[in-house]
Amino acid sequence: MEARIRTWPENITDQPKLQGYAGFKAACMRIASIDDREKTPNFGKQLVSMGTVVVTPPMTIIGIRGYSKDRYGYDSIFDVYAKDLPKELSRLFKTKSDEKALEKAGKLLAHVNELVAIAAALPRKAGMAQKKPYVFEVAVKGGDITKQFAYLNELLGKEVKIDQVFQKGSEVDIAAITKGKGIEGPITRWGVKKKQHKSRKSVRALGTLGPISPATIMYTVPRAGQRGFHQRTQYNNRIMIMSTTENEEFKINPSGGYKHFGVVQGDYVILNGSIPGTYRRLVKLRAPARPKLTKISQPKILEIMI
Repeated sequence: MEARIRTWPENITDQPKLQGYAGFKAACMRIASIDDREKTPNFGKQLVSMGTVVVTPPMTIIGIRGYSKDRYGYDSIFDVYAKDLPKELSRLFKTKSDEKALEKAGKLLAHVNELVAIAAALPRKAGMAQKKPYVFEVAVKGGDITKQFAYLNELLGKEVKIDQVFQKGSEVDIAAITKGKGIEGPITRWGVKKKQHKSRKSVRALGTLGPISPATIMYTVPRAGQRGFHQRTQYNNRIMIMSTTENEEFKINPSGGYKHFGVVQGDYVILNGSIPGTYRRLVKLRAPARPKLTKISQPKILEIMI
């Protein structure tokens, strides 16, 4: 299961750019850094905060999709796929590359209101055993439709790295599926106060489900049910470190690798704070929809404590 991003922020620049990326949650650690937030009590002082390692292997752009908009919403009017697709994609679908598909799509640009890239994230490139890839849409913003189509045409069939989409010190939004807790009662699920131990036969049950009339239970009444394994979007997580294990400034792999992930290989980012989801789960990074930073500065990292 993976999170679905329904809203993409606008890019006011004239150059088209991808607005999202994907990675896999690997581990958590502590980061010692200098607080560079101006007008705060700790400005210029040393801070120790939590950080989350997200492995970000290269993302393959396998196709282009165009949407037209009418009064009923968006409708897909064309799909263009690359010629040489990764072999893992045969586990999901089979596509035939049409040589004239790009030419046909170019003639339909006058009817296109939005262009997206069809991207694939391969878990094997992150050192995981999973063979089935993840395929999802990534919006392209900036410039007009003609520039966006030319930009995607250059990326079609190629790999995109994390530093081509985001930069160190910037903020990103995180969309992921939270840890599943199973069926929980109203005390744990909603934080309802327990009853006194002699008031009723039950202590962890509600005192009442509602009035006698109307004889119905309203949706606002806390009930038992599924807790966790929900989609959540977390805003404005700052990228503290963006590096690769081949040429890294700080050593992030402990001896023998991380307990629930293993050894981090290739490109990775370390985000400030915690993010939703469990280890080895897909995490989607999006350009900030509610940006707080007015300027992007390089974080001053002192030490990483694994």
